[in-house]
Amino acid sequence: MAPLRFAANLDWLFTERPALPERLEAAARAGFRAAELPEPYAWDPALLRRVADRAGLALVLINTPPGDRDKGEKGLGAVPGRQAAFREGLALAVKYAKALGCLRIHLMAGRVPAGTERTAMAPEMEATFIENLRYAADILAQEDMTGLLEPMNSRITDPRYFLTTSHQAAAILEKVGRPNLWLQLDIFHCQIMNGNLTQTLKTYFPLIGHIQIGQVPGRHEPDSPGEVNFPYLFQLLESLGYEGYVGCEYTPQGDTLEGLGWLHAYWESRGWQQRWW
Repeated sequence: MAPLRFAANLDWLFTERPALPERLEAAARAGFRAAELPEPYAWDPALLRRVADRAGLALVLINTPPGDRDKGEKGLGAVPGRQAAFREGLALAVKYAKALGCLRIHLMAGRVPAGTERTAMAPEMEATFIENLRYAADILAQEDMTGLLEPMNSRITDPRYFLTTSHQAAAILEKVGRPNLWLQLDIFHCQIMNGNLTQTLKTYFPLIGHIQIGQVPGRHEPDSPGEVNFPYLFQLLESLGYEGYVGCEYTPQGDTLEGLGWLHAYWESRGWQQRWW
């Protein structure tokens, strides 16, 4: 069984350094060989690519732009009436992904519009999402890129986010019917909304293109106090033959480096002595 490949999410890790290029360098010094850049859009992509290449980091995930944050937007994929803005954001994301050498884009669904009810809006939002996902899949296919759908929990993190469960995401993927769209499964969100992690991972494994981790409920390091037995889950993913990346999307309890003991322990348990994850 091949060991897992971990990627540092640089919106969450190494925030002791304010500049994104510095975070890339810090992640590489810590031993990471891959990084997620959810929102790289304030930076010159050529600069980020140079820094990553020099540091030996693969850039493995970006998000589509969130939309108008001042109006409470958090993605546009499923938001009725915002199709044109979604397509503009997708074009920007593809431009950045090409410049960064990144092959995966998280296509953010977005929130149920303020002042509306989820149940009433669900049919229109799903139809909008399917329309936008088919458009995105065709654009991404031209670049040999993958689109990802990530359910986010509505119980703790975002009560208004549209896409909330693996079951919902899988049903939408089936309706869209595009081979370059996959499920991005975040263990933190999945445990909160679904639980039953073993069966959930086994059931949806054929659809999973990316995984992220964070302990529940605090969203801290995997070895922090919480509900999830990550050593067991890591073994399960290995036994299933998972070959994608595992994004470290959590808030360190203190200094990022000091909180990487869980990662050292993982590699020591696999007989790896060098710092190479």
